[in-house]
Amino acid sequence: MLNKEDNELVCRVGPGTPMGNLMREYWIPALQSEDLAQRDGDPMRVRLLGEDLIAFRDTNGSVGLLANNCPHRGASLFFGRNEEAGLRCVYHGWKFDVSGQCIDMPNEPAESDFKTRVKAVAYPTRERNGIIWTYMGPRQVPPPLPELGWALVPAEQRQSLRYARACNWLQALEGDIDSSHVNYLHRRFSQQDNASTVPGLYARTDEDRKNFAFFRDNGTPKLQVLDTDVGVTYGAKRPAEGDHDFWRISQFMLPFYTSIPGTSAMGSAKVWVPLDDEHTMIWEPSWSLNGTALPEADRRGRTGRVPSAGYLPETSHPLSRWVFAETAANDYGIDRQRQKTVNYTGLDESNPLQDGAIQETMGAILDRTVEHLASADAMIARVRRRLLETVRAYRDQGTAPPCVDQPESYRRRGVQLTLPPDANWYEVTEVMVRQVVPA
Repeated sequence: MLNKEDNELVCRVGPGTPMGNLMREYWIPALQSEDLAQRDGDPMRVRLLGEDLIAFRDTNGSVGLLANNCPHRGASLFFGRNEEAGLRCVYHGWKFDVSGQCIDMPNEPAESDFKTRVKAVAYPTRERNGIIWTYMGPRQVPPPLPELGWALVPAEQRQSLRYARACNWLQALEGDIDSSHVNYLHRRFSQQDNASTVPGLYARTDEDRKNFAFFRDNGTPKLQVLDTDVGVTYGAKRPAEGDHDFWRISQFMLPFYTSIPGTSAMGSAKVWVPLDDEHTMIWEPSWSLNGTALPEADRRGRTGRVPSAGYLPETSHPLSRWVFAETAANDYGIDRQRQKTVNYTGLDESNPLQDGAIQETMGAILDRTVEHLASADAMIARVRRRLLETVRAYRDQGTAPPCVDQPESYRRRGVQLTLPPDANWYEVTEVMVRQVVPA
């Protein structure tokens, strides 16, 4: 459990909050290139860390990310004209380039130099491998981009499922570092391995299926948790064949990245981007570990991950994107007969939907003073402690956030394997963990 003060400290991410300030020191994956596909295309509303922003791709192909409100009289730049290498406010025609510099003031005298002294709030962006990143921190020269495995491969080697959660970012993230919930929340009464019949890179090998059985059939893993330079890792041990142990090694990397084991051919990760204190955008990239391109249909989501009901229709509002159609308003589509005969929850056979439903039922921000953590929650407790130590050191001593300037530290992924009983899981798997792209 956390006391009320610590819970507020790790959950709140808006401007001026300690955790929000810490997150702004890191690059944030904000959009995918396909979201702004056209030069001089429609501006797009974006919310990040409680700030309302406007994204656009200009005539030259550069991406701008400006504050929603024009610095003249506060009109929304969402209604602006994206033209001739800038975004022009329709109220009085003031125009801003991707750096936020005002480059035209048509309602001012031609001889005036006032435009040179006006800038919109703008955050630098960088586009690589189909991902648009932004830096919202105080540095004049941003740090290097983190070398996360899924971000190092081209878009055709990566699947990038996205979905939203109506709850706090940490509340959502903690589900991914909880090894035992899978044996209950995601339990199916049939032992059929659906993934075994999926073609291509998502198909499980015989070894993958054997590992899945070890994982599926034992809901009481023993956890060993260790800090890393960039976050926290844990090994979850379950019985395997003979006297061997089955280990699942997962990663948390500051400020909001996780990676659990994928298959032999695919790495697996998630990104828990806080839109504001009570809404989270989850990116769920999986990527080829051998350099193989994915079929076009696979790049937008794996079979079984998107609920059968799909998504709600989008509007221009940033909180309307990637919202599953089964929400709290319809009890997430629970079917009590299905709960008796098909699976543990009675919800659609989609892990993201099942996770989201339960995490949202905790409330927008869980009051962690009422919790009773057990031994299976060791990773959750350690991650909270690491976050609190990091944010306090940054707030109170000005300590640089871990690994902001060490992008190679992010070369970590989740792995799984069987080991003899006397093996040191961390030492044995560290080379595997760091192999995030094809050799």
